[in-house]
Amino acid sequence: MLSLVTYLRERPGARVGEVARAFGITEKELIGDLNVLPMCGTSFRGGDLLDIDTDGERIWWHNPDDVAQPLRLAADEATALLVAARAVAGLPGLRERDRQALTRAVAKLESAAGDAAESSARVGATFEAEGSVFADADRAITEGRRLWLRYYSYGRGEMTEREVDPLRLVTEGHTYLEGWCLLSEARRLFRLDRVADIKVLDVPAEPRPRELRDLSEGLVRPAPDDPEVVLEVGPGGRWVIEYYAYDTAEELPGGGLRITLRTPDPAGLVRLALRLGADGRITAPAALAARAREAASAALALYEDRIEDRIEDRGGDRIADPIGDRVGAGDRTEAAEGFGSGPESGAGAGRKRTTAEAG
Repeated sequence: MLSLVTYLRERPGARVGEVARAFGITEKELIGDLNVLPMCGTSFRGGDLLDIDTDGERIWWHNPDDVAQPLRLAADEATALLVAARAVAGLPGLRERDRQALTRAVAKLESAAGDAAESSARVGATFEAEGSVFADADRAITEGRRLWLRYYSYGRGEMTEREVDPLRLVTEGHTYLEGWCLLSEARRLFRLDRVADIKVLDVPAEPRPRELRDLSEGLVRPAPDDPEVVLEVGPGGRWVIEYYAYDTAEELPGGGLRITLRTPDPAGLVRLALRLGADGRITAPAALAARAREAASAALALYEDRIEDRIEDRGGDRIADPIGDRVGAGDRTEAAEGFGSGPESGAGAGRKRTTAEAG
């Protein structure tokens, strides 16, 4: 598409068919690209966008001279760059040559930004844990050293300690470290925001096969032979299809969905079911649905125990029950028994709330 911009600039009024043949694409694909180009430009400040359109036969670019003007940083752009560069330069574990390069870049930006540089000096930014984790992981990759991690395993629901020979850092929504996990004896992805502690070890990382996974279809791609799980969610649970890879999503009455997905760790979906509360349930496999109901029952039992303890602490006086005000004790038991398979907890269900949902 960058080549297309140059091509069209030199050929005002170019014919659609000729342009498509020149780039080896269909006219339909070219029209699709032309629909995207008007949303591109040097910034999003109105006239900086590409003003390109077509009547189906010819292509016209109405503002090529305006877009061709030398790029200049606006005050907000310069401020954002300076604040970010200073914050990154302060990361622990950053390689010294990178820190020096950032320092030189900041000096050049300050010189070019003029007054905008003064306002940026009054703004500070710091990175939380993930920033230092990223720096240590990046340093280990560069220096070919092994990492020690204290890592929260979402699948196991527990904190684990492991050593990893790092391969690369990738970002898709979150930032991940890809490496060879000595605990699992397999290649794994680790989300940096789940790393509680990290150390670069004085141990060389062992040479590993460098065939990196294809990420063109996303980081998480369930295998065809992974177990199949069926979820039914109400309107409040439709967000699931935005965050989980799924096979099918069938519309249900009342705005809900029946979602079929595959996962190597079906047990990990129990936490999803608890998070959904009355907005969703597992319908298959039956054993997993039962496990979700058991988890909900256990959560409700803990809630009941907590209420009883509070009553005893107050000498027997009744304490307001934030769930009981809406749902009686019998209903709470019924909700737990139905969690994961009962009709009252399915898509479009009423608002009986479990402790997990309230939490």
